[in-house]
Amino acid sequence: MNHAVISCLHANLAAVEAVLDDIDSQGIQTITCLGDLVGYGPQPNEVVELVREREIPSCQGCWDEDIIDGLNACECSYPSQLAERRGHRAHHWTADLLTEENKAFLAELPMTLRRDKLLFVHGSPNSQHEYLLPDMNAFAALERVETAGAETLFCGHTHQPYVRELRQGSIRVKVQQRDQGAPAEQELELPMRRIVNAGSVGEPRHGSTKATYVIHNDNTGEVTIREVDYDVAKTCRAIVDAGLPEVFAWRLSHGFEYAERAEDASHVCER
Repeated sequence: MNHAVISCLHANLAAVEAVLDDIDSQGIQTITCLGDLVGYGPQPNEVVELVREREIPSCQGCWDEDIIDGLNACECSYPSQLAERRGHRAHHWTADLLTEENKAFLAELPMTLRRDKLLFVHGSPNSQHEYLLPDMNAFAALERVETAGAETLFCGHTHQPYVRELRQGSIRVKVQQRDQGAPAEQELELPMRRIVNAGSVGEPRHGSTKATYVIHNDNTGEVTIREVDYDVAKTCRAIVDAGLPEVFAWRLSHGFEYAERAEDASHVCER
């Protein structure tokens, strides 16, 4: 059976509707969402209500968490103070606009969802804010999957779709045991594990403006990354009309992250 995994909707209603239409057209009835229903985009209530209406099981994303718990919950780093100010502005705009009912829905979302050996998270099993980038150290990546007790880990957060196979191998570790002199070496055999990143529906940053999601076949394990056209200009106009930072529309229309040079090169967001 095929099921679809979507992530990082970011209050982009046109993109979400286009992706759901694409999923429906293939007869796929099971959908899992990896969070970040809100943030950056101009239609947070509409997107949350569509996910609620469709009864799509969802994890809590970092933006969802920050809206509920406040900015102090954030562990991320902005590349510049200007980018940080833009993030604050979008956060307050979204928090002011969201209805109490929709905030309550975001507050109740779980950090993880599990189905057999499939684990669904926003960032990583450790945190909604941790990035599992495609070039992450292989041992660290394998550790994230293995310690979570999963065979395949579905994540989002990076806005870059990918499928990474961590093939069977072995690692040699030295274990110091009490009162036994020199450390003893042990070799551990590791099974193949996978990380599947669904990319982003509402704010693609993989060099294309197309919304992305993945389809996973439970029987064969096959994963397909889907790219879907939607009305990008419509969402960009809505961002500008809402008074959100215009650079959000600019980067949406280019399909990659935008970060200006830091005014203070030593600045790191530590909120």
